[in-house]
Amino acid sequence: MTTSLSAFLPNPNPNLPNPNLLHNHNFTLSSVRSWKNKTTPSKTPFSVSCSSSSHAYDVVIVGAGVIGLTIARHFLLSSDLSVAIVDKALPCSGATGAGQGHLWMVNKTPGSATWDLAWRSHQLWTTLAQSLEEQGLDPTVELGWKKSGSLLIGRSDAESDMLKGRVKQLCEAGLKAEYLSSTDLFKEEPDLLVDRDSAAAFLPVDCQLDAHRTVEYIEKTNRNFASEGRYGEFFNDPVKCFIRSDGNGEVKAVQTFKNTLYSKKAVIVAAGCWTGCLIQDLFRNWGMELHVPVRPRKGHLLVLQNFNLLALNHGVMEADYLNHPTISGLESSDYEKDLSVSMVASIDAAGNLLLGSSREFVGFNTDLDESVVSYVWRRVGEFFPKLKTLSLSDLSASRKVRIGLRPYMPDGKPMIGPVPGLSNVYLAAGHEGAGLSLAFGTAEMIVEMVLGNQGKVDTAPFAVQQALD
Repeated sequence: MTTSLSAFLPNPNPNLPNPNLLHNHNFTLSSVRSWKNKTTPSKTPFSVSCSSSSHAYDVVIVGAGVIGLTIARHFLLSSDLSVAIVDKALPCSGATGAGQGHLWMVNKTPGSATWDLAWRSHQLWTTLAQSLEEQGLDPTVELGWKKSGSLLIGRSDAESDMLKGRVKQLCEAGLKAEYLSSTDLFKEEPDLLVDRDSAAAFLPVDCQLDAHRTVEYIEKTNRNFASEGRYGEFFNDPVKCFIRSDGNGEVKAVQTFKNTLYSKKAVIVAAGCWTGCLIQDLFRNWGMELHVPVRPRKGHLLVLQNFNLLALNHGVMEADYLNHPTISGLESSDYEKDLSVSMVASIDAAGNLLLGSSREFVGFNTDLDESVVSYVWRRVGEFFPKLKTLSLSDLSASRKVRIGLRPYMPDGKPMIGPVPGLSNVYLAAGHEGAGLSLAFGTAEMIVEMVLGNQGKVDTAPFAVQQALD
């Protein structure tokens, strides 16, 4: 039977999914790829007939963020299965393209539920960068790769003690972390405000990517399998409903506005903060209840292009980032937002200064909030005095703001695994701000589950059933 998803119907409540966000886009024709044309999706649409058509693949992936794309890549490279990926928009149009691109372990805790997945993913990203070099390619060009290391900054005795403990934990986990006193920290970052109570945990192995370059590279890799009939992209084509088999009750197809994509083996939902809407409505219309607790958590990222006033040798993050303290008394929009702002700063491979970060719950609203941007600017200025000499209005020509909706989970862990009651439907969502850093490990985990192979990372902490309990 066919089940409509009410998440795609008009909804007047701004805190609930806005249908315009689901299927408004610049192109009106189906975006199934023309594989002879190698133009990236952000530049030119690939158009075919608007008439609906049917296609069959082994695996159908809903969501073309970095999680969905890397899952497709891993299937293609490690199996002989065919893969289709479908999205309401284009890659990098959501949370993936709005982030800073950090592949950091300094803010991860050894022994935590996500540590093994994060470290496995970090290793896989590093292996990719090394393999590109072995092929004579520059990972900086291909991925925006930058191995600059990261600093977790403390400014009190309590934070210094915490950082010493973190460095010990990281070293015991096999990483070469260092504790920097105020003197050593000033040598590493002369433009950082450093006093006698300042200290840092330094992790030289940490890296960052440019999400747009990385996604283009992954897409290029995936498209190499199109000539074999093993890969298809269906972008600018929102999911309309799922089709369930009358025989075994499994989902046999994904119905979009323009295509029916039949799945022979698995359907994987990697739709970020929209995952809960899709799954909840799917079950409700089948007379079943399943609440997936993923929520959108909005973030603003300030980008300053060609900004040379500030020298920054490493990526830096304040220790309070780990706690996300809530700000009170900030004038902004009318929602109960639980706004938090913490200093995170880095310079990407293109030389852009990236400043964040904010976190707030305002439903699916993606409007620019200048008060939040101002608060980010002031917070960063508390760590870098040079910036206090400038106002945001002075930087209007070089300023951009990225806004994205992180897929938040209450327990801080993504859901990775099969959906209870639907053995061929898998979720890979809820990574919040760690989508890039956890992407390769997540892709490997999902593929091994579908293929029935022994995983390299324990899957139990990420079980969908556990998130629902």
